[in-house]
Amino acid sequence: MLRIATWNINSVRLRAGLVARFLTQTQPDILCLQEIKCREELFPREMFLELGYTHIAISGQPGYHGVATVSKLPLTPLRRESFCGTAEARHLGCAVTLPGGEVLALHNIYVPAGGDIPDPALNPKFKQKLSYLEALAGWRGSHGGGHVILLGDFNVAPLETDVWSHKQLLKVVSHTPVEVEALTKVQNNGEWCDLVRRFVPADRKLYTWWSYRARDWEASDRGRRLDHIWASGSLAEKALSAEVLKEARGWNGPSDHVPVTVELDV
Repeated sequence: MLRIATWNINSVRLRAGLVARFLTQTQPDILCLQEIKCREELFPREMFLELGYTHIAISGQPGYHGVATVSKLPLTPLRRESFCGTAEARHLGCAVTLPGGEVLALHNIYVPAGGDIPDPALNPKFKQKLSYLEALAGWRGSHGGGHVILLGDFNVAPLETDVWSHKQLLKVVSHTPVEVEALTKVQNNGEWCDLVRRFVPADRKLYTWWSYRARDWEASDRGRRLDHIWASGSLAEKALSAEVLKEARGWNGPSDHVPVTVELDV
């Protein structure tokens, strides 16, 4: 059994203790982090090594963005992609050698958030987001006939049940029709299976992010499902379970995102 988790940690150095708590508590084989917000040389490697995550891949950036993958299994770097023509650290691909000898291509991504105005003509950040998703939809670097996973903070909540109010968020960045359409093209073009929704029915509310602005995030429960784990068809059938660790949003000094974990029979 293989356990893979994804978490937008919103500064890995600031929340290293929370990461250690999660790894100790849930013991995933692989953890993919987004928004690590540090250069590669400042990544807290020692902590991960002490916890048994001896294989580490990082795409860092000073103060912003950044993704990292830590693993108990060997990792081989794959080509890093920009997707929107910038030098921002938003993608990290690794080949994972599984115990049986098969290889899994694992792509960890952090889609641009898109700012506050859902109009590419008025908001360059929103334009960048749509460009990123368009490029991702046309990408064929993930395909090779083997097992592939695409995961991370996609910054889009595609289903009506992925947001606390579909009607009120239709004009809010992350749930606008143009973003949902763009992410749907990514999913359909890659024939990806949304592993979490494979186990949580589409008519059930499910969130992975709650704003820091809420006075009581748990009481208001105005969340969005922005974090996803998708699998290629050959791998989707091997999925055993999926879990969103909502309780992590209530930990001391939390990220506004929580971890998402899947288990696969490989």
